[in-house]
Amino acid sequence: KEDASLPDADRLKKIIDAASYTKSAIFKSKEEAAEEMKIKTGDDFIAFLGFNPLPSAININLKAEYANPDSISWIEKEITSDKSVREVVYQKVLIDNISKNTKKISALILFFSILLIVIAVALINNTIRLSIYAKRFLLRTMYLVGATQSFIRKPFIIKGIINGIVAGIIADILIVLFIVLANHYIPELLVVQNPNYLLILFLVTIITGVFISGLSAALSVRRYLRLKAEDLY
Repeated sequence: KEDASLPDADRLKKIIDAASYTKSAIFKSKEEAAEEMKIKTGDDFIAFLGFNPLPSAININLKAEYANPDSISWIEKEITSDKSVREVVYQKVLIDNISKNTKKISALILFFSILLIVIAVALINNTIRLSIYAKRFLLRTMYLVGATQSFIRKPFIIKGIINGIVAGIIADILIVLFIVLANHYIPELLVVQNPNYLLILFLVTIITGVFISGLSAALSVRRYLRLKAEDLY
């Protein structure tokens, strides 16, 4: 509000800074807003009008999980309940459209992600099975001379784990390159990126690679050890 003092503005900013939904909050006085407007328009509108019509404001960037219509609605009510606030301004129609489109795109990406995961698991599993198939007689020989199943499986599982780690690291490098390239052409993406989520993604990629490769190796070795001698041919 026009009659809000600087201590009131400072108090409000501290409240907003401490809120769970705030990623960053910057106070901008009406004088600073006027200077920015002069630079953008190239005109001294204050000299023309005889007064500064721009209000002081706090520009808020929300955390990604709160950047949706429902959250913004209650955030708006919470902020406007303060006696120093005149109004909360944001592009409601744009936010609604983005939210709707995001849900549609997310559903589509989820579908293709599941499809690609199924294809990837099938390819990895078949590749490991073919590799072990070529050594099926060696596995059988080791088993017949007294080697335990766990002893036979161990080197194949270790190799599968190593392959999974290497594949996960390569995948993470490709993801990083894609993110850097995307940020270069669409700088606005930096606003919605969360380093913690990216770190979790990198770890999950490696863990998934290790799990799929190790499990496929263990199951394939077990299968060939249980085959009858005539089935090996």
